[in-house]
Formats: sequence, C-alpha cells, structure tokens
Amino acid sequence: MSSETFTTAMFLIAAIISAGVLINAVFPVVYTLAGTIASSSHKVDERLSTDAKIVTTYASEDNRIARIWLKNVGTGRIADADVRKADVFLGGQGDFIRLTWKSGEPLAYGTWTHRILEETQNNYWDPGETLYIEAMTDRIPGRGDITYFQFVLPTGLSRSTTFTASD
Repeated sequence: MSSETFTTAMFLIAAIISAGVLINAVFPVVYTLAGTIASSSHKVDERLSTDAKIVTTYASEDNRIARIWLKNVGTGRIADADVRKADVFLGGQGDFIRLTWKSGEPLAYGTWTHRILEETQNNYWDPGETLYIEAMTDRIPGRGDITYFQFVLPTGLSRSTTFTASD
C-alpha cells in the first residue's frame, strides 16, 4: 500500500510541476497576444470611424490650379498634422503626379495646401467639417479633358475622383 501512495504522490508532484512549466510558457504568449489584439482593435476602430467624401472639384488649365472640397462624413476627427502627411495625386488621366504639401501661399508647381473650414479653431478636421485643398501642377489637362485626383490619409483612407478641367 505504501508503494501505491508513493507512486501516486510522485505522479501528483510531476503533474503540478508540469502545470507550472506550462503556465510559465503559455502566459507570456497570451499576454502578448492580448496587447496585439487590443492594438489591432484600436486601429480597426480608427479606420472604421474615419471617412470622407469629395464634395466638389475644379481645375483650370490656364492657371494650373485645382480646388477640391472634401467633407468629413465619418464619426472620428482627423488631426491637421495627419492631413499634412496625406498623399495628394493630381493630373491628367494616366499623367498625374504626387504633390508635396506646402505651408501658406503662394503655391509652386507640384505643391498643395489645405485649410479646414471650421467654426472652432481646434486644428482637427471634425465630423461634418469641410477640407479645402488647393493644388498647382502643370499636369492639369486642357478644357474638357479628364482630370484625376486622389487623396490618401496616413491611416489608409483613400478617396479619388475624375472630373473635367475648365478654363
């Protein structure tokens, strides 16, 4: 009977040690996964709450300037700093370039600037507010030809349109 008790005790000790080793091996992985899942969830929530719509566009071959108005139709606000980091592409269909953001006036070829048309000056593009973009490039086609515009935020939100150029 004592040999059975001894064997049972040995199996019980081995099971407890194995459980401890397993917990020590698995717990850090589970903890890391929880952080990764929380971070991914926040990024997905941010992307889902960010949305914009191109309201209207204008481009002129004469002065090589395009004007675009976008509306924040999402539920999240977008920092002015993120708007400055956005990629803006403009030009004729199949003949467009990526423009560089420029602070203030006057514009130079290959640059764009923006202004958030807001009631309260908080440096955010809040839901319901309009973003005004003015861009200059020699790639704007002639009157009646197709002009291509694309706006891409650092979060991945992308909006594009084609429209006809005016005088």
